[in-house]
Amino acid sequence: MLFNSFPFLLFFPTVVIAFFSVPKRFQIMTLLVASCYFYMAFVPQYILILFFLITVDFFSAQAIDKRNGRERKKFLLLSVLANLGILFVFKYFNFFNANIVALAAFLHWNYSPLLLAIALPLGLSFHVFQSLSYVIEVYRRKYKPENSFLTYALYVMFFPQLVAGPIERPQNLLPQLHLSHDFDAVNARKGLERMLWGFFKKMVIADQIATIINPLFVDIPENGPALLFLMALFSYQLYCDFSGYSDIAIGSAQVLGFHLTENFNRPFASRSIAEFWRRWHISLSNWLRDYLYYPLIFSVERKTKWTVYYATFVTFALIGLWHGANWTFVIMGALHGIYIIVGTVTEKFRKKFSDFLGVTKVPRIRHAFQTLIVFWLASLSFVFFRSENIRQAWQILSHLGNGIVGFNIGNLKGFGFVGKNKGLEYLMIIVMEIVQSFQEKRGTFYIFDDMRKGLRYAWYYALIIIILFFGYFGEQAFIYFQF
Repeated sequence: MLFNSFPFLLFFPTVVIAFFSVPKRFQIMTLLVASCYFYMAFVPQYILILFFLITVDFFSAQAIDKRNGRERKKFLLLSVLANLGILFVFKYFNFFNANIVALAAFLHWNYSPLLLAIALPLGLSFHVFQSLSYVIEVYRRKYKPENSFLTYALYVMFFPQLVAGPIERPQNLLPQLHLSHDFDAVNARKGLERMLWGFFKKMVIADQIATIINPLFVDIPENGPALLFLMALFSYQLYCDFSGYSDIAIGSAQVLGFHLTENFNRPFASRSIAEFWRRWHISLSNWLRDYLYYPLIFSVERKTKWTVYYATFVTFALIGLWHGANWTFVIMGALHGIYIIVGTVTEKFRKKFSDFLGVTKVPRIRHAFQTLIVFWLASLSFVFFRSENIRQAWQILSHLGNGIVGFNIGNLKGFGFVGKNKGLEYLMIIVMEIVQSFQEKRGTFYIFDDMRKGLRYAWYYALIIIILFFGYFGEQAFIYFQF
């Protein structure tokens, strides 16, 4: 069931009414049943996989808490193997097998491939990471194991963030599941506002951009300015699609009285790639920082700068692989690792060069230049995210220099970037950035709360009208559903 679908418009208010109508002791069960129904609306039988992992992790955590020494590690290993094993079979088996086939052909080995004709369960990567965070926190004695199987099942299955996050930690979500929740009008209003903003990002910006650029990824132009425009638009499509999902997830949870982790914080305002990852898909980057990057650093007795570089590169390569079973995703992640390493190595030189040019005396210009560089570095990496294979990505990157000389804006008309309603689409991106800049400066999403009620409701009505008149109403899946 897609957030941007008519069934969800019926499902969500029904769940809200049922949740606040039942006795408090039945609220967990009500949400769990609703979450199961939500997930089964996609591929019903895959809920069995989810409950298999829920059962393994629930009892593994219980066993870990009751044991000491190596016994604890055995049950941690059981949980890790179960989760990563399921993830490998459904997401990576065919990828690794295809690479073995290619290697065998290169070495003239006789190898008969076995390919699995199975679909990836929706959101499996998110479920696995959220489950593992719980078991690891119990293993590290940072969180006591949950005693209620139903409560733990809801921790994994909670429908707002079930398919595409944010990836929650037990310390944030599980305590909230133990509270009884009464309807709160302010929470509901704020949650609905957040949902509206998510629908605006998804339907007005992301999905409308898709109608412009999708044909160009089928028939790739060989014009540099057009390709640069294509890259920039896809960056905004990806951001608005994924952050729009997160906004709807956070907002729908807030209507029910739950507070989920923030997942985005204006990433295109970043002045370095390291800062970009503190603002982009925050729950994933924090997860890998805590459970992969730091363990890699501290696993080495004598830590050097090369240890940091190694841990950085491995972490970001695995961020890429987490996204999908394709070398394009690995390259995307590896590029970000290289960006950060090169940025660290050249930091002193870049500062001296900026001082030499006198740019440091004009910080606004320097900050704008840094932001622009980060945006285009991210956009370049997203070419690999969007491309079906490395060949297609190279086809785009190898033609970026074509047609730069003699370029004028009229050249873009033939590629569908200029025309009816296109200017409105770009205006919506500017509006979004302006609103987000105010949100960041004021340190809150709800920038209209301190203003007169009339102005606040004018903002709500404006969003609704813009969505109704300019939104894309085809049921276009969120990009991150594939992960």
